[in-house]
Amino acid sequence: MQLTLEQAINLALKQNHSIHLRSLSVEQTQSKKDEARSDYLPQIKASGSVLHITELAGIEIPKGAFGNYPATGPVPAKPLVVDQGSDTGYTGAAGLEQPLTQLFRIHQANVAAKQDLLIAKTQLDQTQDSIALQVRQLYYNILINQQKLKASQDQLAAAQIKDEESRNDVARGNALEISALQSKAAILQVQQESLTLRLQGNDLQRQLADVLGLPVETPIDLDPGAAAVALDIPSRTDAIRIALDQNQDLKAARQTLTKAQAGLTAAKDAYIPDVTALSRYSYQSGVPFLVHNFGTFGFSLGYDLFDGGRREAKVREARSEVHSAEVTVDKLQSEIEVQVQGIYDRVDELRQMVDVAGQVLKVRTEAARLADRQFEQTAALDSARSQSHADLASATASLLEANCGLSLAEADLKRTIGQMPQ
Repeated sequence: MQLTLEQAINLALKQNHSIHLRSLSVEQTQSKKDEARSDYLPQIKASGSVLHITELAGIEIPKGAFGNYPATGPVPAKPLVVDQGSDTGYTGAAGLEQPLTQLFRIHQANVAAKQDLLIAKTQLDQTQDSIALQVRQLYYNILINQQKLKASQDQLAAAQIKDEESRNDVARGNALEISALQSKAAILQVQQESLTLRLQGNDLQRQLADVLGLPVETPIDLDPGAAAVALDIPSRTDAIRIALDQNQDLKAARQTLTKAQAGLTAAKDAYIPDVTALSRYSYQSGVPFLVHNFGTFGFSLGYDLFDGGRREAKVREARSEVHSAEVTVDKLQSEIEVQVQGIYDRVDELRQMVDVAGQVLKVRTEAARLADRQFEQTAALDSARSQSHADLASATASLLEANCGLSLAEADLKRTIGQMPQ
């Protein structure tokens, strides 16, 4: 798979597992926000019951309770029992309840749910920025590793040529045996460095594939030209101002503060009595002295006269959370300003390093050209020419590393000020 840096970042933003998990968290938080918003609306509920009574009291009318007349005798002529309802009663109702004073707490719960959603979205942005920076870092580290491996191979070739020359000099009696041993040790050392670089390169390749959401053994071919990309960054003063306004960590802290303030207001609203408007339509069968269908409407009120200090404890807890969130915001503001200043200092130093590495590369290029000419004129040994080219490859790797370091510092600055490091 051939990938430019931009393609790698876009692929990671689409397929990275951490970003996918954050996206799912945003969806879950959105559902919780919708759930909190539903509490504003009236609730319509239906209920029903079937009850069997083991014994009915009834109403007993004694004999002659209504008089004793010559024509009819006592009325009633014997005791009567009038049942109240029936042994089995059936009830059913559909009712509507609209919270009134509870709306104060419901509103604060919706404010908190909204902040939870904003925090989840901010965390998603944080993850995306971190993954983009990580892809850039791995991409550059792989390119640096490849260039260092090439330089190591050139060093190995130069060491082998020098070893051959040393063995020839020892055979002719022009050098001591120790020179051959030293050249052999140099070869082994360079071989060890090459092996280490090769292992590091394989590990970096697997890490990059994993961040991109690909199978870890996927071979990836990178674009060497991506290392020279310079990012557009604001001035030091503008960067501090933008960071204090758009930094993702600071945004999440401010959203947490707003949520804590809503929690404190909701805790205080718990002292307000619960008043609910209600309306109900009912049906009954078997209940005495009630018609089959009837309606009721009105208000209900509830208030906890004594709760053992629970509400006061919740207010204290919420007030502590607000103070903690305020301290966190102040702390992050100071840390972000220090962080931006430190990154700018590093950027300035890396720019100087790029200039120095560029000058070293020019010198090594000229030295390699002169070594080639001297070798053609038989004025220099093959080992000197090979060593010059190996030094040139090392200088090229150093310049690449400096450029990559500068680009990474600029990308880290963009992430710090709340922008995508692309």
